[in-house]
Amino acid sequence: MTGLLEGRVAIVTGAGRGIGRAHALELAAHGAAVVVNDYGVSLAGEKDDNASEGGPADEVVAAIEAAGGRAVANRADVADFEQAAAMVQQAIDTFGGLDVLVNNAGFVRDRMLVNTSEEEWDAVIRVHLKGHFAPLRHAGAYWRTEAKEGRPRAARVVNTSSGAGLQGSVGQATYSAAKAGIAGLTLVAAQELGRYGVTVNAIAPVARTRMTEGAFDTADMALPEDNSPLVAWLASEDAGDVTGRVFEIDGSAITVENGWSHGPSRDHGTRWSATDIGPALRELLAEAPTPEPVYGS
Repeated sequence: MTGLLEGRVAIVTGAGRGIGRAHALELAAHGAAVVVNDYGVSLAGEKDDNASEGGPADEVVAAIEAAGGRAVANRADVADFEQAAAMVQQAIDTFGGLDVLVNNAGFVRDRMLVNTSEEEWDAVIRVHLKGHFAPLRHAGAYWRTEAKEGRPRAARVVNTSSGAGLQGSVGQATYSAAKAGIAGLTLVAAQELGRYGVTVNAIAPVARTRMTEGAFDTADMALPEDNSPLVAWLASEDAGDVTGRVFEIDGSAITVENGWSHGPSRDHGTRWSATDIGPALRELLAEAPTPEPVYGS
């Protein structure tokens, strides 16, 4: 591997299995010291009794160290505000700073909308959306302080959205809402943190993991590690001119996602009446591109 990330310090959340594990191994292989975060939960977010010593985070750390890299395990609940702060501080105390945050942790509780319970909604929104906000909030505050004290870091954030958040997915209303929120958070964070030398991007990965098995036909899906070279590059100093973007990666194909943008419009010149709006909207919709179909529709 190259020295693309030599001397850089990274946190990867949800790094005990699947895509997160692949990211941690890839970053370490390019020279980064990695805080391997994994709370240790089941696919549905239930606590894993093996999440303490010898759990998935420790196994990834052992693999990195066996390959000659540097890593430390972290078992924080990334949606717990104080635990997220402590995770950021662990990176600083252990490796002398923080340069890269890869927000990846999450789980699914798929239901059709009318069958979704309040608890299921709260749990999924919490781990995905608040689990992105809390580490990003504390890492961003650290980078702001460093910049103000004359020690700016070429910091990078890579968030994890999904095609479900960009196009929607039948049976995944909660997950889709959380992932759409992450895309929006990425845009705002990129603008607010850019003044401190921080870039913020998101990926929408496609891979055969325990989250996709059972929900989709995964026979032809990419492997988790197929997503990680994109993350490694976005985490590098070379990627300093790329921010506020969302990339879908599906095996060998990378797509720049355009997201919401202004389409056809019409100014009526005065307050619209309800009877005027209908015909005008139909004309505008006829001029607008057809939306991409919702997954599963």
